[in-house]
Parts: sequence; structure tokens; C-alpha cells
Amino acid sequence: MKKWVYLFSEVKEVEKLAGGSWDGVKSIVGGKGAGLMDMTRAGVPVPPFFTVTTEACNAYQDGGKFPAGMWDQELKALKAIEKATGKKFGDPANPLLVSCRSGAKFSMPGMMDTILNIGLTDKVAEGMVKATGNPRFVYDSYRRLIEMFGSVVMETGDEPFEHPLAAYKAEKGYKGDTEMPAEDWKAIVEKFKQAYKEKTGEDFPQ
Repeated sequence: MKKWVYLFSEVKEVEKLAGGSWDGVKSIVGGKGAGLMDMTRAGVPVPPFFTVTTEACNAYQDGGKFPAGMWDQELKALKAIEKATGKKFGDPANPLLVSCRSGAKFSMPGMMDTILNIGLTDKVAEGMVKATGNPRFVYDSYRRLIEMFGSVVMETGDEPFEHPLAAYKAEKGYKGDTEMPAEDWKAIVEKFKQAYKEKTGEDFPQ
């Protein structure tokens, strides 16, 4: 079956596939993926990762759906990252949070979409509060995920989230985000979930 996904441990395989050319590696896994692989082979301690090939992106654009086998390969790669980190995606007691970033062979405007903190849910947030003792950090992270997922994946734009936050801060008399304690960010999470549902017609994924 066609290989669409490469793990952090498969740098040599990708380099061999590219004929030893690092420019060729960029063609296979994109600039950001190649950068992570370059740091990995240099011994820089980057977190475990996997990259989806640029060819998979082209196949999706051409066919309007994931190419055969790609999703299963991603799930398998996620399991490998769970093993490498000792964490589990969706586990409230020991959650693995994932960042997703787009990339291409060449740096281009509009290719900077990033979604942080994937894996945060209501239950995972509660578990992280217990584990870290830092609810402000947890709920600030959660509201960022909701906004990024909404604006990037569901194409809602930022406006549905910017207005509720600005209105809340004005009501409380806050001038900056740094003034907001944990309970405020927890309230913002609920407002963002409501805004997400109003724009998409769906509840935020749990």
C-alpha cells in the first residue's frame, strides 16, 4: 500500500527515497516536516511527530477525499507517538496533546495555519487541572484550541470568537488578557463553544 505518513523515526527512509537530496526531502514531507527531520537527524530533542506527505495533499485535492490507507496510517502513527511519549490521546489522567501545522516545499503566504492543543476536551481539561494545579493555563489553552479549530478547520473565521472575548473583558473592566483569572477563561471556553455551535451547527468535538 502507498505510504502517506512518515514518523520521526523514519528520517533515513525519507532521505533515501529522496535520493539523498534534502531538497527532495522537502518535496516529500514539506518544508516544516523536513525541518523537523533535519533537527531529528542532528540529535536536537524535538518532540515525536509524524508528517503527512505533500503527495497525500495533492491526492486529496484531486479526489476530494483522503487517499486510501492514509487515515489508518495516521492513526497508527499516533499510536507510535503515544508509545514514545508515554501518554494517550484523549486520556484525562495522562493526555497527549497534539499540534498540527500545514506546510509545503516552498514557504508561501497562507501556509501558516496551526492548531494547538488538539486532544483537549471537557474531561481532559478537568484531568489536566488536577495534574497541573494550574486551571488558568488549562482553560486558556482550551479556548485557543476551540478558536483555532473553528477558524481553520471549520472556516468560521476569528470574528465569532473575538467579539465574545472583547465583550466579556469590557464587562469585567479588563484591559488585557493577563488580568483574567482561571474562572474567566473557563467562562470563555463555554462562550467559545456556544459561538462554535452557532456558526457550525455542531457541538465542539469531545
